[in-house]
Order: sequence, then C-alpha cells, then structure tokens
Amino acid sequence: MDALTLAVIQAGLTQVCNEMDLAFSRAAFSPVIAEADDRSDGIYAAEDGALIAQGEGGLPVFVGAMQHSAGHIIRLIREGAVAPPEPGDVYIVNDPYLGGTHLMDVRFARPFFVDGKVYCWLQNTGHWPDTGGMVPGGFSAHATEVEQEGLRLPPVKLFKRGEMDREILSIIQSNIRVAEQRIGDIKAQAAALLVGERRLNELVARYGAATLRDAISLIRERAAERMRAEIRRMPEATWHAEAFVDSDGVVDEPLRIALAVTRMGDKLTFDFTGSSKPCAGPMNSVWATTFSAVCLGVKHIFPDVPINAGTFAPLNIIRPEGTFLDARYPRPVSGCAAEVSQRIAEAVFLCLVQALPDEVTAAPAGTSGNFALGGTDPARGAGYVMYQITGGGYGGNAREDGLTNGCSTIGISKTAPVEVMEQYYPVRFTRFALREGSGGAGLHRGGFGVHYEVELLRGEARASFVMDHGRFGPPGVLGGGDGAPNEVRIHRDGTTTIPLHLSKDQGIALAPGDRVEVRTPGGGGYGDPFARDPALVARDVRRGYYDATQAAALWGVVIQNGAVDAAATATLRAGRAA
Repeated sequence: MDALTLAVIQAGLTQVCNEMDLAFSRAAFSPVIAEADDRSDGIYAAEDGALIAQGEGGLPVFVGAMQHSAGHIIRLIREGAVAPPEPGDVYIVNDPYLGGTHLMDVRFARPFFVDGKVYCWLQNTGHWPDTGGMVPGGFSAHATEVEQEGLRLPPVKLFKRGEMDREILSIIQSNIRVAEQRIGDIKAQAAALLVGERRLNELVARYGAATLRDAISLIRERAAERMRAEIRRMPEATWHAEAFVDSDGVVDEPLRIALAVTRMGDKLTFDFTGSSKPCAGPMNSVWATTFSAVCLGVKHIFPDVPINAGTFAPLNIIRPEGTFLDARYPRPVSGCAAEVSQRIAEAVFLCLVQALPDEVTAAPAGTSGNFALGGTDPARGAGYVMYQITGGGYGGNAREDGLTNGCSTIGISKTAPVEVMEQYYPVRFTRFALREGSGGAGLHRGGFGVHYEVELLRGEARASFVMDHGRFGPPGVLGGGDGAPNEVRIHRDGTTTIPLHLSKDQGIALAPGDRVEVRTPGGGGYGDPFARDPALVARDVRRGYYDATQAAALWGVVIQNGAVDAAATATLRAGRAA
C-alpha cells in the first residue's frame, strides 16, 4: 500500500471518531457532555475489541478502558451470555468490572456490518450526571460496596434493530435521579454512533473493505514500531517512583502506588508490586482503568505516536493482583477513573523523568475536582444534579513553566462556563480566579490551579466531592518544589469547616447562602529554583503571583521596587550554595 493512501485512510478513521465526538457534544443535554466534553468515541476490532482509532477530542483515560469493554462484550456474545448483534443494535454497559471505569461513565457499542458480518465496533462513553446511588452525582466518598454507588448495567441491548427498548429504558430511568433529562443524553450518544456508521460506510465504499482492513493492520504495526523506537532511546535500566492517594474516603490513611518501570530491549515493563492492598472506600481502581492510566501516561510523553492498539503493544503492564489497583467485585470504584488513574499516571511521569529528563514534566495537579450538587429547585419545581469539574496547574518542564488551569491528566474535558451552570442550576459562582502562587518553585515553576466559590441560591441541596492531592501537593522533580495541595472549605451558617478526609466527603446539607470553596492544586516545579532567571521571578512578582518575600525564600531573588537587586540576589544565592 502506498504511503499516501495509508495516510489518508488513517486520517479518515480518526475523522470518523472526531465527527462522532462533535455530534455527541452538540446534541447532548447535560453540560458535563455538551460544554465540558466529558466523553469519547472510537472504533474497535471485531475479533477482540482492540483499538483501531479514537477521536482527538476524546478523554485519554478511555483509550485503554474502552478496548477492554469492547473485548468483554465480544467475549460475552461468544459465550452466549449476551444476545448476538444485528444491524441497528446498540448495547449499553457501565459495569466497572467489565472493562469500565466508574458507574457514571456509560458506554454504548454499535456493531458495524459489512456484507452481513460484523466488521468492527463503534463505541462511545459519556459521563452521565447521575446513575443513582447514595448521593446525587454518584461520587459516594464513603461507599463501601459498588451497589451504593449507583445502577450497574451489564451489556444489554438498549436499541434493537434501531428501535429503543422502552422496558430497558424504564428500568434505567427508575433507578437514576432527574431521569427525564437523561433521554437527551441517551439519544445524543446513540446518534453519535449513527454518524460514525455513516462516515465509516463512506470509507468502505471509497476504498473497499479488504483494503481498509489491510490499512488498519499496517497502521497498527507502524504505531508499535514507532513506540519501540521511542523506547530504544532510553537507557536500559529500572526506575522507581511512588505516588499517594490522600485516603480512600473511609479510612483516613494514604494509599501508596509503588511503581517500577524497566526498559529492556524495545519493551517497557510496569510493575506495581508494593502498592497498597484493596481499600474499604471508593478509591479502588479496576484493571481496565489501571491499564489505561499507564497507557495515557506514556502517550503524554510520546505525543507523536498515533493512538491505536499497536501503540501500547510494547508496554508490558503486569496486572497488580492483590492491590487496590486491581479492584474486584464488590469493591467501590467511583474514584478510580478521575482520581486514582491520575496518581498512576503521576507515578509513570516520576519514573520516566529519570529516563528522559528533557521530555517529561513534573507532576500536574492530578485531580478532576469532582464536585456534585443535587437537590430541588423551587423556582422550577424540578430536581437537578449538577456536576462540576475543574482544572489545575501542570508541572514545569525542561523548556518552560507549567500550564495554568490545564485539564486533568486523564481528560481533555474543560470546566463548563459558569454562566451556563448558573442558568441550569440554582447557584451563583461568587469567585472563579487563578490560585496565585500555587505552582511549585523550580527552574521552571509549576502552573497555577484555580480558586472558586459556589453559593446555593434557593432550595436545599446535598454536596459531595471525590477529589485528591489534598494531603500531598503534586511533586516537583530534579530539585523542584511541590505544588500547593488541594483545599476544600464548606461555609455554612457563619462557620467554616474542612472535611475530615480533606478532599473527600458526601451528603453535605446546604441551605441558601451556604458556599463551597475549592482551591485546586498547582503543578510541581522542575529543576533547581535558584537557577531560575531572576527576570522571570520579577515578572511573576509584578503580576501578583508571588510577593517579594516568597521570591527571596523560594528562588533566592531579591526584589526592590519591582526590580531585581542583582547584587543582593547574587549574595543570597551564593549563601545557599555555600
């Protein structure tokens, strides 16, 4: 196959997924999908569910997880546990133990037929604002079993030959909050797959099914070779790192992720031996999410390698049995996709920055800031579930300071505009600003988190959140300082409280005038802070990010009247070196 045809087909497959992403967001009802883009679409192999292509605007954490769920659907169909596919069918599944993440990430899978046979699968995932459970939004910080987190669905046909099964729909709607609003998301999710089917039919018509299949195989082989070439640039060695989850939400003790990465030949092996055992609360991670978190961590480091199953073939990820990174039923898992996965990716960064110091960043904020608020709006006479995600600082790197208010490590989702949230829900954002000074000091400092406060205007509501990095800030590397940790405060009836677990709590009763305040983490610093250009420190002081006292303490730079005192700075820095 000539290179031009191969490149056009590869771009065409990606474009199919991009159009599915776009259709999903534009048609969805919930702000978390329509505005924040908490969704993903992809194409998967008919034989085993292996990833063929994924939309460029989809969440990275779904890269590995969705091929696991596709594989489980195919396996269950072969075993006779799930009805075989027919044209127009759409399966729905959110079971975390069948290649999922948490229950709120609901997957739709549509078989794509050519000449009466399944040629591949189209699949997408969307974050539903609620799937039932103990608290609105599903982020049950104190759950001790998965049933407390919401409705768990095995693969079943929600659409049969193009028609929605009203009985299955009624079961779903009877078990979730604000059920009448979910129909908009359901139809948008199904419509996105239909868009994908149409566009994929056009590719088949243009090139033929056999040529397309050959191209897919060749694209996969070349992605694997690209990744092997990147791996061969590393020295043959083993690197160790650890990352910590604040707590599991039930037991107030940190959970340890221990990682050893070994490069041997053209393979990387990831070994989590020594990580904490399964936990009581919802910070367990299912295998599909753990696998995906390693893959996305590596993909962050090598962004030019195309995404498909071949990309990750050179990665040997040892299944961490007996740890909280390999959750088995009935362990609760609501924190795995958005939080634990980011600690896993952080451990990958902390290992590989030792191998590729010029290409890997210090630790990013590493939390999605999951905040859910549910209640009844008396002005509308209707219930609601609001789901808020926020960004944070990225770590500094060898070339520049970290990104400020970047999306979570595992997502491309953005915070929904506050104006949209205020229109949908009875809240007012009284603050939404940079969290100045939150980046870790370094040759290149970390980026800043955000600082927001949201006030309940009317009615009564319950607030829940599952966040992280409240006990420890994102680590700096190569001498850099840590970013500021996550902070949550509840302002009620003239008093201010901090959750026992710092970044996790649930079912907090709010009345009109009560506020929730969140300060998201800054990124870790990269390199020796005393090697930073004093002019950059002075710039940050003039902008109000840090004050003169911090400039002297963190970077050894003396600022007088907004300018660098070069002599005093040289003396201060020399004193530390001595």
